[in-house]
Amino acid sequence: MTHKASLGFVFGIVLIDMLGFGIVIPVFPNLIMTLARVPITVAAEYAGWLGAGYAVMQFVFAPVIGNLSDRYGRRPVLLAAVLALGLDYLLQAFAPAMSWLIAGRIIAGITGASFSAAYAYIADVTPPEKRAASFGLMGMAFGIGFVAGPALGGLLGTLGPRVPFFAAAGLSLANFAFGFLTLRESLDAEHRRPFDWRRANAFASLQALKGQSAQVLWFVAALGAWQLANVVYPAIWTYFAIAAYGFSTKAVGIALAVVGLSAALFQGFGMRFLLPLLGERRAVVMGVVALAISAVGYAIAVQTWQVYLAIAIGAFQGSVQPSISAMNSRAVDARSQGELQGAVQSIGSIAQIIGPPLYAQSLARFSGPGALIDLPAMPLLVAAAIGFVALALFLKGCATRAA
Repeated sequence: MTHKASLGFVFGIVLIDMLGFGIVIPVFPNLIMTLARVPITVAAEYAGWLGAGYAVMQFVFAPVIGNLSDRYGRRPVLLAAVLALGLDYLLQAFAPAMSWLIAGRIIAGITGASFSAAYAYIADVTPPEKRAASFGLMGMAFGIGFVAGPALGGLLGTLGPRVPFFAAAGLSLANFAFGFLTLRESLDAEHRRPFDWRRANAFASLQALKGQSAQVLWFVAALGAWQLANVVYPAIWTYFAIAAYGFSTKAVGIALAVVGLSAALFQGFGMRFLLPLLGERRAVVMGVVALAISAVGYAIAVQTWQVYLAIAIGAFQGSVQPSISAMNSRAVDARSQGELQGAVQSIGSIAQIIGPPLYAQSLARFSGPGALIDLPAMPLLVAAAIGFVALALFLKGCATRAA
């Protein structure tokens, strides 16, 4: 299998995994409401804990799966993960009770941790000077999957809440069959190493923060807070749209596709023109303000076009993380880049654990018959407040550098 073909297959793994993930998002609320026999606000609470459990599994198993691929090779680990994910979607499609769905999300979190092996495969087959471009290709697969997945799921969901799960299962199983026939191993036997639980520790990467400058620590804290703010969209936006606007499954899918598309367009084209004009510091301020304006827009929207206007404004928040990350990367030496990014990723995983229950509880307390105040947009307003915390931490890091 050639280098390009190998890279193409791993691109397909990431793309199909993200398509499968996105396909089920629009129908998840209806499935939870059906299985648990609860209203949308309570379904959001269930989803919050399911999302936290999913993130915990990824946090724990990503280094484990990465180390397993170092021991046994990338091919068996990737194929096993893709097969397990396909069977897991079937489990969720046939789920007769919430307990099945809970088990399905736990398994999905474990199999989703296979991205560590996928990225290791890319590093195996790509020359060092071309790895950044190859990793960028994987980022494009994430973006395409998240744009197309919800739109497709919204359409398939009109046929029934379980249909998208069958479609996701079909995609994953077809991907497994293709990989089984075509994927070659990228890690030869002489470069493999014994499995070591100490290196498969999810907290090991956080040790990279020891000895870093105060500026780096402030920037990492800002990135962690910002990632916590952004978890609101995958965690609760679907449930918010149903509770606040009465969106159908199809409408949710289309809106989520627009969210992904607008974000991709801004990061792909808008950032190219705005960053030279504004500079990274002003770009961060602009992004946080855009998040706040977007949250207020969602809160006061009464017509569909106003919701889409809030989505368009929210796309400008895409300037925050790349700008902080760029400044942070310049604050450390070249030898520490990998460790720093691993630490940031671990903190991001922790944010994905904390965020879903936080935002689900916010929606449940401010929506429905027993609400303290009828304000379904409260999770988005909470996220905006956390965004300003991230901005304060970032500015503190800038001041530290100046000092």
